[in-house]
Amino acid sequence: MTLATAPPPHTLSSQPRATYENWRPPIIGVSVLAPVGTTGLVLPCIFGAAPLLPTGTVEEGQSPEEAAQAVLTGMPDGLPIRCRVVVDHVQMRRRNVITHLVATESLTVQEANCLTYRDARAKVRVLSTAQAIPALPDRSRGRLLLALQALAIGATADAGDSQIQRLDAVRRSTPAPV
Repeated sequence: MTLATAPPPHTLSSQPRATYENWRPPIIGVSVLAPVGTTGLVLPCIFGAAPLLPTGTVEEGQSPEEAAQAVLTGMPDGLPIRCRVVVDHVQMRRRNVITHLVATESLTVQEANCLTYRDARAKVRVLSTAQAIPALPDRSRGRLLLALQALAIGATADAGDSQIQRLDAVRRSTPAPV
């Protein structure tokens, strides 16, 4: 390029730039909190590795509750979804990652043993919360603790990087006992 055909310097810096976090569309996922009785949790383990929260993706036009049905399968009528307890937003390098944590009704040990995880390499196990919490990776542990707290108080937690930003009361489908 010769000097005569080079663009003026002011046009190079005046080109619009996309904001850093909006370069790519967000990734939207779902995790399932499946309690067993009063002290157990359903967690898949891949080849004896540390347990993880059962997770999957939310496809376009699908609700997180519908996506949760594909994460853990094996129950004849599907998972008994209770409510969404945490929505966690994490800003990654070039996109926002949004994870909805959906809780199920309490399952029996027999129901939990019928479940299969979407990844066929994983074995679904029932662990006590005392075993599960320290075994999970940091981010999953934070989400699980938020979810258990929100479930206990009947709220939905809106979180950023596993820190509560806002709590909303969950509407009950039936009136609360008097």
